[in-house]
Amino acid sequence: MPPWAVRRRGGDRKKRSAGLAGAVYAPAMTTAATPRPRPSRAPAPSAALRRRQAAIVERCCRLIESAEAPPTLAALARAVGLSAWHLQRVFTSITGVSPKAYADARRGDRVRAGLSSATSVTAAIYGAGFNASSRFYQASDAILGMTPTAFRAGGADQVIRFAVGECSLGAILVAASAKGVCAILLGDDPDALARDLQDRFPRATLIGDDARFDALVATVVGAVEAPAAATDLPLDIRGTAFQQRVWQALRRIPAGETISYTQLARRVGAPRAVRAVAGACAANAVAVLIPCHRVVRTDGSLSGYRWGVERKRALIAREATARGAR
Repeated sequence: MPPWAVRRRGGDRKKRSAGLAGAVYAPAMTTAATPRPRPSRAPAPSAALRRRQAAIVERCCRLIESAEAPPTLAALARAVGLSAWHLQRVFTSITGVSPKAYADARRGDRVRAGLSSATSVTAAIYGAGFNASSRFYQASDAILGMTPTAFRAGGADQVIRFAVGECSLGAILVAASAKGVCAILLGDDPDALARDLQDRFPRATLIGDDARFDALVATVVGAVEAPAAATDLPLDIRGTAFQQRVWQALRRIPAGETISYTQLARRVGAPRAVRAVAGACAANAVAVLIPCHRVVRTDGSLSGYRWGVERKRALIAREATARGAR
């Protein structure tokens, strides 16, 4: 290496050493005067962007509803000019369910309508877009809550046991199928509760005053009186895919806590489907065990409750007292 090159490097080292010697270093500190910077949030979508996204989702819904067989996510994405990942995200944020779940729900609607009017179960299955009867029978329990033949007969082969009693919140009706509790209804008039159950299962065989049912009723009444007490009763809940997601999220809210409808929508992965979340809460027919009473307005005030706001207030207060005593 040439001597001049060595001398130049040495001179650079001296300059750097002098600079380092004169520098003063201090550790980074966060004080009240210099708050820690927060990560910036992505800006909310503009009104124009929301309208475009809503139009895209509406078009996807119409494509799904008009297709003989459920279209794939890739096919939908090509039709609306988005990537599959982006479409999945936009569709779920607006409707609360994925395109596949929406397609499954619409196909379920078609098969239910077909079972009521088609000449046979097989005709209804293929008319709804199932390409093999075996696939439908694998999913029939989740779609119908019973066998296709029983559904076609209006639930005529289904046996539901029930009992009407009293609790601190008034009259209570508990009903259960062979799979689990399918209804817990609260009110002031026992006869009105029995009529409500009959309207829900118009052709099922309803059996009341069954002594073997008393233990289950006592357990449910105990849960109403002490909602914080954990219960592992099996449930037979029937609803759309989105409703079931909301109901499962409700069951994960600890006793003594409340959340807003907006927070609940975020928990089910549908932050823009607040109204749909409220609708799912209103459709819940299993009081207390699916605790829709733990959902309140954003400001903490109480909103409507299927069985009366005063009952909702009493349940929330009861749970808060029990939690404070622990």
